[in-house]
Parts: sequence; structure tokens; C-alpha cells
Amino acid sequence: MSDKSATPMSRDAVDHALGSLNDDRDRIASALLDLENHPGYQLVKGTRLAGATRRRWEEAEARLLLLWRLFDAYQRVLDTAGELRARQSKPADATLRELSALLEGPSVELPLDEIPLEKRTLLGPTSERCTLDAAVERMTTVYGEVIDLVSAVNAAWEQLLGPLDEAEEGWREGARLAQSLETGRDAELDRIGRELAAAGQIVRTDPLALVRDGRADTSRLDQARADLDKVRAGLAEAARVRERYEQRVAAIGTSLARLDAVLDEARTAYRTVQVKIASPGVNEPHDPVPVLRERLDALAALHGSGRWPELADGVADLESTVAAAIDQATRARTLIAGLLERRDELRGRLDAYRVKAARLGFAEHHDLIRLHEEAGALLWTAPCDLQQSTVVLAQYQRVLRSLETGTD
Repeated sequence: MSDKSATPMSRDAVDHALGSLNDDRDRIASALLDLENHPGYQLVKGTRLAGATRRRWEEAEARLLLLWRLFDAYQRVLDTAGELRARQSKPADATLRELSALLEGPSVELPLDEIPLEKRTLLGPTSERCTLDAAVERMTTVYGEVIDLVSAVNAAWEQLLGPLDEAEEGWREGARLAQSLETGRDAELDRIGRELAAAGQIVRTDPLALVRDGRADTSRLDQARADLDKVRAGLAEAARVRERYEQRVAAIGTSLARLDAVLDEARTAYRTVQVKIASPGVNEPHDPVPVLRERLDALAALHGSGRWPELADGVADLESTVAAAIDQATRARTLIAGLLERRDELRGRLDAYRVKAARLGFAEHHDLIRLHEEAGALLWTAPCDLQQSTVVLAQYQRVLRSLETGTD
């Protein structure tokens, strides 16, 4: 092991190197023990892993075992050097050469697993040695690999377990709601439960399978949570409808009465428009009330049989349909009544133009008299031609403006 031709280290250099190397050994031992006692390491080690995560962990464990064996070899060299140095307070040159070989030369025998294939023979691996510094470099590399893997697994769990727990709690809440409704199993809730069980198995045993570009892919869990939100909302609404069925039905009845009233006003306006407005271009409002009342009556059967989710869907759909019908009827009433309002507006504008013409001294102007008579005949004759009335009134306005500005 010693090299007779090499210049040996001095006694002070040996003592300094031994002190430094022993400090390094203590730090390495502490780091290795801290790693094995770390909660993240213990969690990974104590989990029954699967898939890619298991393969990588088995590789890391094998590498960590080699690290410990290399560390043992490293310690043996330091122990040998320490014992050799302790024998003599003033070591001879031969001893210094031996110490130099231990501290600076290839004194650490590598574990057989660390010997590359190209350095093995038919009779088995030949021994290979490295320096203490090289041994530290190898141990540092392996330590970093294990740390990286443990960190990656724990980071994936941190990103995945929260959404998984939230989804599973959401599923349990949905199951409690479904059970409280006493309607049997919910097919969609069962489907989501199976999806969560499959996703949970991957999350807990093979989290690295879900890592993409350094981030855990939570899309599967996010979709399950979104689906659960819909199911729970539906079940919660079913529970509310069960508790407040009479009030909801009464409110729908009130809305139908309002719809009937709006339609009656629209039909009355329609009949008036048909008489008083020429070519109104509007249709008589459709009456959906009878069909909607039939749907309202049909809800009683769902209520009587305790089919709460179907009842909730039926109530919500009917409420929405009635609200839309009221909105449509209101727009129809406004449109139809607007034709009469337009006629009254044109009448008012004609009177205002006549007053303005008189104020400006053009009341007897023959063109204005003719246009006023023509517009009056159109606006006060049933049915009123709104389009032609608008044209004549615009002509009256242009003539009056020309007279006022002197541009006739």
C-alpha cells in the first residue's frame, strides 16, 4: 500500500489530516443517521410501493446499502490510521510513509458491487481501491441520489394527498347525503367512488407515476372533485326539496298565476293591436300554462314515492321553465304594447311640430298644412299605418326645419 519513493507527509500534516477526516466522518455518519430517521424517509420506506416508484426506491435502497458499506471501509482506514499514529508520538519516516499512503493514497477498498464490469475477471471481481477523498465523493453522490428520490416522492405526496383527501371526504359526504335520502345507491356516486379508489391506489403507492415535468398531475383528482361537487349539489338540493316541497310547489303555482296574468295582458294588447295597427307583424302569444300546470301536478307522484333526486330535478326544471316563460311573455307584451305606444308617440310629436310651426309663424304654410292633414289621417285612422305615418312625420319635420333655417 505504501509508496517508498513518494515524499511522506509531515507529522503535523498527518495530524491535521486525521483531525479533518475524523470531523468529516462524524458529519457523514450524522447525515446518514439523520436521513434514515427523517420522517420523509421513514414514510417512503414504510409504504408498500408499486410501479415506477417502487423500482426507483429499490434501486435507491441498494445504493444506500453500498453507501453504508463504503462508509464502513472508509471508517476502517481512518481507524487504522488513527491507531498507527497513536503508537508513536514522533513517528518514524516509515510510519509517516504508511500514514501518508492511508490518508492520501488509494486505501479504501470498494464494495464488490461498486467495481465496474470491465474490471472484473472470469474468476470474480478483483479488488479496487480509491482514496478517502474519492470515497467521500462517491458517498456524496449516492446520498444526493437518495435525498432527491425521497424528496421527489414526498413532494408528489404533498401535492396529491391533499386533493385526494378532499375528494374522499367529499365522496363520504355525498354517501351520507344519499343514505339520508333513502333512495338506494346513486350510480354516479358509485362511479366516482370507483374512480377515487383507483386514483388513490396510485397516489399512495406510486406517486411518481403521476409526476409530469417536476409537478404532480392532479387532473384526475380535480375531475373527480368537480364531478363530486355536482353530485353533492344535486343530493343537497334533493334534501332541500324534500324538506320544503310544499313551499316550492306553492311558489311555482304563484309564478304560474303571474304568467297567466302577463299572458292575459299580452293577449288583450294583441287584440287591440290587430284592430288599431295596420300590419303589426306580431304573433299572438303562445299559452304554455296548461302544459306547465300538468307538469306541476305530476310532481306529486314523485313526492309520494320518495324519488327525491328526480323530484329535485323536476322542481328545478319547472321553476326555470316558468321563469323563462314569464320573461318571454313579458317581452311579447312589451313588444305588442309598444306598437300602440309608438302610435301615441307619433301623435305627440305631430302635435309638438304643429305648435312649433305656429310659434315660428308657419302655421298656414301650405306644405305643413298638407303634411299635417296627411299624418293626422294616418295616425287617427284605424288601423294605423305606423310605417307610412313615420315617413310623413319625417317629411313634416324636414320642411319645418328648412323653413326655420331659410334653406327652403
